[in-house]
Amino acid sequence: MITIQRVRVRWSAAARWAPAANARRGLCSPALLPPSMPAGDVVIHDVLADEAARYVPDDGVVSDGLDQARDLDLWLSVESGTLVVDRLPGWAAYPRQSGPARLFALKPGEIGRYRANFRFTVTTCACNPSWYYEDWLIHIANGEMKTDAFVSREPDHHVDHRVHLYGGSRRPSR
Repeated sequence: MITIQRVRVRWSAAARWAPAANARRGLCSPALLPPSMPAGDVVIHDVLADEAARYVPDDGVVSDGLDQARDLDLWLSVESGTLVVDRLPGWAAYPRQSGPARLFALKPGEIGRYRANFRFTVTTCACNPSWYYEDWLIHIANGEMKTDAFVSREPDHHVDHRVHLYGGSRRPSR
């Protein structure tokens, strides 16, 4: 079993400034997994704290196999028991992501953490772009995890691809 948790925080362009940033500070952090996770090859716990819902977290669980991870811009493959996790090119307006990139290879029982942030456009007309922003925290485990695994345990691998979304740049780290 592969266990994935994606925690997203979403906000509008109007909420970019300090008072709104303070309201969402700390929201993009690990959450407890639901007490009863469905069976499946890949189980995804998706949590969204949206400005439009006053940052009240909304979560759901899906269990649809390896293809479901593509919705998270991830490509998963298993090689001799090791889970290989690659990031697929995304559809965000910024930062543009070219080809796939290896995030990590997880041995059985290991956890990987991937952090990223994005600026998305809601419209297709460049004359009137309407932006929204998301901060992502994704935990991926090669195996079934306890309810508090992502909260109480440090990951074995960590990749941070966050950038400055409002201009400038932050160097990605591994």
